[in-house]
Amino acid sequence: MSSYFTDLAQQYIDGEWRPGTGSWDIIDFNPYDGEKLASITIATVEEVDDAYRAAERAQKKWGATNAYARRAVFEKALAVIDEREAEITDVIIAELGGTRLKAAFELHLVREFLRESVQLALRPEGKIIPSPVDGKENRLYRVPVGVVGVISPFNFPFLLSVKSVAPALALGNGVVLKPHQNTPIAGGSLVAKIFEEAGLPGGLLNVVITDIAEIGDAFIEHPVPKVISFTGSDKVGRHVATVCAANFKRSVLELGGNSALVVLEDADIDYAVDAAVFSRFVHQGQVCMAANRVLVDRSVEAEFTEKFVAKVRTLKTGDPRDPQTVIGPVINSSQADALAGVVEQAITEGATALVHGTTTDNLVEPSVLTGVPADSDLLRQEVFGPVVFLVPFDGEEEAVRIVNDTPYGLSGAVHTADIERGVNFAKQIDTGMFHVNDGTVHDEPLVPFGGEKHSGIGRLNGETTVDSFTTTKWISVQHERSRFPF
Repeated sequence: MSSYFTDLAQQYIDGEWRPGTGSWDIIDFNPYDGEKLASITIATVEEVDDAYRAAERAQKKWGATNAYARRAVFEKALAVIDEREAEITDVIIAELGGTRLKAAFELHLVREFLRESVQLALRPEGKIIPSPVDGKENRLYRVPVGVVGVISPFNFPFLLSVKSVAPALALGNGVVLKPHQNTPIAGGSLVAKIFEEAGLPGGLLNVVITDIAEIGDAFIEHPVPKVISFTGSDKVGRHVATVCAANFKRSVLELGGNSALVVLEDADIDYAVDAAVFSRFVHQGQVCMAANRVLVDRSVEAEFTEKFVAKVRTLKTGDPRDPQTVIGPVINSSQADALAGVVEQAITEGATALVHGTTTDNLVEPSVLTGVPADSDLLRQEVFGPVVFLVPFDGEEEAVRIVNDTPYGLSGAVHTADIERGVNFAKQIDTGMFHVNDGTVHDEPLVPFGGEKHSGIGRLNGETTVDSFTTTKWISVQHERSRFPF
């Protein structure tokens, strides 16, 4: 077991590692074998306040620091990750049940976002705006918001913490990070340790490991943070948005999805099968962009289904430490039970299980279902695990209607021999992102990432990150004398 689970089982506040003072502990378990990884005494409301106040104090100097000087921290953070790659991989495998392939994928994306943060420090630009008033000069400055609160999820905790923490810091802000209770090390303490070793001044990044049962809404209600960046379910996201609005805060919400991968009649079937299997089963399907639904034109349904089912049957479920494993454990027993319930509900409603996986502890084998009734709620909700619905359609118009028939609008994909046909199809889908002849799971540092409808508010990555973590300030200069009416 990595030493990180003993060394980092603490709060990180104002540049110091210290135990929480709450009355109970969060127990960090390995979801594959149930091994106890760490016991962390939770942070209280007072420690949340300590963290935000520390970030507020440290941010004043950091925000005034030359952007070129700030870049050095992120360059060093990249070097730290390279040095600690084996240990970080072990943490991802042990704490969230990620396979070796998944750990490598997450580490790759973390590096890409850190490289972008090196450049992001130099991105904000001011403007001179014309004025109708003689002698007046209007200057528009892009300045840090001050302090950002980040709440990260359990599925890609290292990436989705870094994805908000790094750019917020690069743009001159302080940060307080609250990781998910199931991934306190990968999503919290590990991030703090990397930036500590990279030379980030103490107090700028704080990590509080806690639970709403202890702190309620204190993390998002606190007066210091001006922006809350939340990644998680739409149910919790709705609450975060409501509390933020009531407290005049900005929220950036990256929420759930119910993506569809669409196979038109002229698609390369073998390639579409590969894309669909990856899009549904990467990290056990615990990905917001995963393809819950695979829509197939009825004219190619038989061929696609045969090949898809055959490939799914080859996916090995088991120990995530085994390089041959594709499907590791889901995050906890309640998630495993919920997924088994989805399969049984679908069958009860009349669906056929072409593949009916079994559930053993937190290991959930893949299930492939067809014939789910068109009015079933299952086709409209997010299913966070290795269960997929095959849905036939007749023609593009029906496919568009089915894809859009969900409260979510995050990602999606379409496969066709005609690229412009695919682009035209994508334009008709109510999502923040859509991909032609590819999978549904993508994230890149420069491209705006986010969803429509219940899939979130706001965007991250590239220029949209600058918009999220800075604010504009108008300063006017009157070079002549103004005339006042009285």
